[in-house]
Amino acid sequence: MGKVDLRPVALPLSPADSLLIRPYQGTSLDFPPHVHLETELHYIENAKGVVRIVGDSEEEIDDLELMLVAGGTMHTYSGYKPFPDPFLGVAVYFPVSLFAGLADRKEFKAIQSMLQGAASGLAFGRATILGVQDRLRRLARDSRATSFENLLLLFEILHQLSLDKSARRLDTGKDLRNGPASREVDRCEMVMAYLRANYQRRITLPEVARLINMSEASLMRFMRRWTGKTFVDNLTDIRVTVAAGRLVNTPESVSEICYKCGFNNLSNFNRAFKRRKGLTPSAYRERFARPEARF
Repeated sequence: MGKVDLRPVALPLSPADSLLIRPYQGTSLDFPPHVHLETELHYIENAKGVVRIVGDSEEEIDDLELMLVAGGTMHTYSGYKPFPDPFLGVAVYFPVSLFAGLADRKEFKAIQSMLQGAASGLAFGRATILGVQDRLRRLARDSRATSFENLLLLFEILHQLSLDKSARRLDTGKDLRNGPASREVDRCEMVMAYLRANYQRRITLPEVARLINMSEASLMRFMRRWTGKTFVDNLTDIRVTVAAGRLVNTPESVSEICYKCGFNNLSNFNRAFKRRKGLTPSAYRERFARPEARF
């Protein structure tokens, strides 16, 4: 099998552009894992339960989310929000060259330090998000990249974020990329990206072992060491996350969802789903489904 394509995504930013603003609304997020050269500031509100993935970090977000990730770091948001109201999101992209000539100025020292830390991905706390929320919403309402006011808003937001000493680093394996374990970290990311891209079909241990040039036994030990879970558990977690989204956002039957998400029978699907969500698929749909997804 071929490798998952994680080449940089080309964003419509010309050398003369300072930033790109992309606001959006919806009820589900399911972007493929990707990288791009630009730094990204991503804000989402009212999407609790969507899964944020940055490098080796994978966790559900809260109802307020703000992430800063540097160019070249694999990331995505995936999954579905089991609530009827749409969420609001805005992604702001800007090139590293935006701060050329300013990095050594004392007013920008804190921002520069934060941007360097964004190579691991940074998640900000609720109090910090609330402090910049109005500015982020203004960017969502007026997404003109040529607006000088928007550029000033971005500087103000970054300045306030740079003062947050509680910002949490996400991809804790990033430091290892410059050390002796760098190849193993890359291998782990490759495996997880491969599972997310192919969860719909049967994936075998030998197939993935060949992908990263390991024996099957070595791969099993490797996954346990780097993720804390078995190979099968990692794959099942991905399938259950996608299935939960289909249950609340589509009218597909439980049986259809079971097979579309890569499970080979309903019994295994029900057991795996209940173990992770605390409810059977039918009960989960009954509790969380949007009206149009109900039968």
